[in-house]
Amino acid sequence: MAQKTFKVTADSGIHARPATALVNQAGQFSSDINLEYNGKTVNLKSIMGVMSLGIPAGAEITVTAEGNDADEAVAGIENVMKTEGLGE
Repeated sequence: MAQKTFKVTADSGIHARPATALVNQAGQFSSDINLEYNGKTVNLKSIMGVMSLGIPAGAEITVTAEGNDADEAVAGIENVMKTEGLGE
C-alpha cells in the first residue's frame, strides 16, 4: 500500500475542475485509490465521492493506493496536485 498526505493550498479548495483532474488521473491506474478527509474516505475514481467531501483550502487530505501500481498511482496524484496548484 502506498500513501501520501497533502495540504490543500488552492484558495478555492478542491472544487469541480481540479476534482475532475484528480479523478481522471486516478482512473489511469488499476489500483484501488482512496481519498480521506475529515474522517471520511471515498474512492478517488468517483467524481461524486470527491465532490461530496467539500475539501476547503488549508485542509489535509490523505491519498492511499492498494494494488500492483500503487506507488505509480500516488506519484501520479502528487503530480496533479502540484501541476494544478492544488497542494503540496
